Amino acid sequence: MPSLVEAAEARKNASTPLAHPCLARVPNQLFVGGQWVDAASGRTFPVLDPRTAKEVFRVAEADKEDVELAVAAARKAFDEGPWPRMSGKQRGKILIKIAELIEANLEEMAQIETLDNGKPLAMSKLADIPLSADHFRYYAGWADKIHGKTIPCDNSFGKFFAYTVHEPIGVVGQIIPWNFPLLMLAWKVAPALAAGNCIVLKPAEQTPLNALRFAALCQEAGLPDGVVNVLPGFGPTAGAAICRHPDVDKLAFTGSTEVGRIVMREASERIVPVSLELGGKSPLIVDKNCDLDKAVELAHFACFFNHGQCCAAGTRLYVHADIYDEFCQKSAERAAKRTVGDPFVEGTEQGPQIDEDQLNKILGYLEIGQREGAKLLCGGKRHGTEGYFVEPTVFADVTEEMKICKEEIFGPVQAILKYHTTEEVIKRANTSEYGLASGIISKDVNFINTVSRALKAGTVWVNTYNVYESGVPFGGYKSSGIGRDKGVYALEAYTQTKAIYQALDDNQCWL
Repeated sequence: MPSLVEAAEARKNASTPLAHPCLARVPNQLFVGGQWVDAASGRTFPVLDPRTAKEVFRVAEADKEDVELAVAAARKAFDEGPWPRMSGKQRGKILIKIAELIEANLEEMAQIETLDNGKPLAMSKLADIPLSADHFRYYAGWADKIHGKTIPCDNSFGKFFAYTVHEPIGVVGQIIPWNFPLLMLAWKVAPALAAGNCIVLKPAEQTPLNALRFAALCQEAGLPDGVVNVLPGFGPTAGAAICRHPDVDKLAFTGSTEVGRIVMREASERIVPVSLELGGKSPLIVDKNCDLDKAVELAHFACFFNHGQCCAAGTRLYVHADIYDEFCQKSAERAAKRTVGDPFVEGTEQGPQIDEDQLNKILGYLEIGQREGAKLLCGGKRHGTEGYFVEPTVFADVTEEMKICKEEIFGPVQAILKYHTTEEVIKRANTSEYGLASGIISKDVNFINTVSRALKAGTVWVNTYNVYESGVPFGGYKSSGIGRDKGVYALEAYTQTKAIYQALDDNQCWL
């Protein structure tokens, strides 16, 4: 790990002084083959504080030539290095060390996460950083439990012994989003490492800081050189180069469905496996048989958590007609009380959106919602004049034809629809092209059982929302993706299955 002096030297290209003490140990270079290096082009790009839209840091900008170097380093580490040849127990020890280092640096990494992303510091400390550590510890436990099966094999050709082995795929290209920078890194990196793969990782250009800090922790944990390579850069350049590189054996992407389609096309050109965790427009169904006040609070959390910048956000809210009017009124009152402001200030519930593009996208949807006839109950505009803040917004009288109901906004916008029967709400909830997540609020066990089995979604939360346990798979149906993150299911995405036959008689062959 760089010392404070070394980290300062690594920032020689920075044009602005440090804006926050948490940046003191964040390198500004690319991490390739266990070394901190400048981009081949010498270019850097700014990291902006979403509270102010001002530059707070600069990092090296990776491009195609840097991807070539990183993939070569990962290829050498996989083909010749110790990582895939270690015992699972040895790999597990290093993963545990990574988890411990994340925990030891929790305060610093939480501040980095909040500065980079804009989420409340309390949430970074409570959720993002601890859950990232938990994820590495979880997969440390799996590292020595990845094994195949022995299979009976007795047929007319003779007697054979057959077994399977699960081997690492090789060099994995991973591209992660900006909404949960360190946690999405953990979801991708931890299972890939547990299985023995080597990685070329591109963090989102908006939030590269904790990925670089993580790379330094990997060094400190004793991860062999070249096993993890981190390339801050942009999608059309660095991201595209990773997807197209002939020595990348697998692609893993989390982000928008639009970009996911591009990644999938690139994977299809080379016939490499791809896992995609993409967009969502998740329905949350509120039964008339519920505690209304608790339902309002839970629905509020489902929608506005992480400023609405959550792929699984419950932004499409179906409320039974018998309680609809009261629910809408209470939801608007709760949203109007939501504290929007500086995420470093205690008590702030909602910080800024990630960048200007996202701010303008959300504001555009707020105008569209009103133009298409939805009833604006609260919010509906930008909050303040500095940074990327948006008012928590609630729309009622929404219909499935409206864009705010069909399209992923990725912002603090709640759309409330009315329903009358169970059969009707199931059909309407399933009309979306997405199928990432969903939720049910009810005291009726029959309603819960019927709806939870009928929803076409990878996750169904019942009387809760936004619970993410390391051992529970996460991923979507339909346009929400392919494959699963988390749990044993993620290991399947990072291993190849090989079948081996062996004759029981040295003189026997199948002929």
